[in-house]
Amino acid sequence: MTTELPAEVHLAWGAASHRGARRLLNEDRFLVSRSVFFVADGMGGHEAGEVASTTAVEALRPLADLDVVTPDEVRDRIAVAQENVQAIVTEPGRGAGTTVTGVVVSEQDGNPYWLVVNVGDSRTYHLAGGQLEQVSVDHSEVQEMVDAGLLTPAEALTHPRRHVVTRALGSRNAPQVDFWYLPIERHDRVLVCSDGLTGELTDERIAEVLLSTPDPQAAAERLVHEAIAAGGRDNITVVVVDATGVSDDTSGGSTTPRDHAGAPGPAVDEDTLPRDVRLQIGGLT
Repeated sequence: MTTELPAEVHLAWGAASHRGARRLLNEDRFLVSRSVFFVADGMGGHEAGEVASTTAVEALRPLADLDVVTPDEVRDRIAVAQENVQAIVTEPGRGAGTTVTGVVVSEQDGNPYWLVVNVGDSRTYHLAGGQLEQVSVDHSEVQEMVDAGLLTPAEALTHPRRHVVTRALGSRNAPQVDFWYLPIERHDRVLVCSDGLTGELTDERIAEVLLSTPDPQAAAERLVHEAIAAGGRDNITVVVVDATGVSDDTSGGSTTPRDHAGAPGPAVDEDTLPRDVRLQIGGLT
C-alpha cells in the first residue's frame, strides 16, 4: 500500500502475521493505515490475549483518520486502550494485557517526523544508511538485568524470565509510554514487530533481509517465513514501512497488507506475561 501525506511524505508498507509453528491461536494484531503503524501482542491466556490486543488496536484506530498525529492524540488513545483492556472480563486469577509498539507520522516545525511509541517488549526498529537500530526499549525483566550488567544480550534470549514484561496496557496502574522523535528521510525503513520475530531471528539476520528485499510486503512475509522456519515458537507479526519520498519526490511502490493462516501445531506456552500488574509504574507522559 502507498500513501501521500500533507507534508510531502510518501510511504509504502507491507504487513504479515502468523500464529507460528507451535501455537493454536494468533494473539497478535496490527494496525496499518496512511500515517499509523502499530503491532500489539496480547497476553493473559489465549482468549484474553486475543481480546486484549484487538481491544488496543481498535482504541488506536481513530488515529488512522489523521494525516499527521500529535503526541497528545496518541496519549489520549492509549488512555482509552488502557481503560478498555482493563475492563476485559477474564477467568479468576488471570488478567488481560497487551504490548503496543509502532510509529505514527508527526511533525515538528513543519518538518515530518516519525513518532515512535512503545509499551512492552514488542519492538520498533529504524533502518537508515544500511544500519538497523532498535529504537524502542524493551520493558522486560531480562532487559532490566541486561542494563544492570547481570545478563548479556545473548543470555537474555534464553533466560526463563524472557517473556515477563514490566509495562503493559491493562495493568492496574496506567503504564508509562515511551516516545521518540526521528526525522523522516527518503529511503528510511521502519520495522515494527512482535517478539515472535526477535525471539527467533538475530538483529543481524533481520537487517540482512530488510536490506536485500526492497518491496516492504515481500520483506514482511520473508521475515515471518524465516521466523517460522527457525522454530516459530510464538505468534509472529511484522510491519515494514518505507519512506519512498520526502518533499517533491514521488517514487514509491505498492503493497497490500495481509494476514496469513497456517496449520496449527502442538501448543507450547511461549506467552508474554505481565510481571505483576500491581507493580506497573507511572502514568502517561
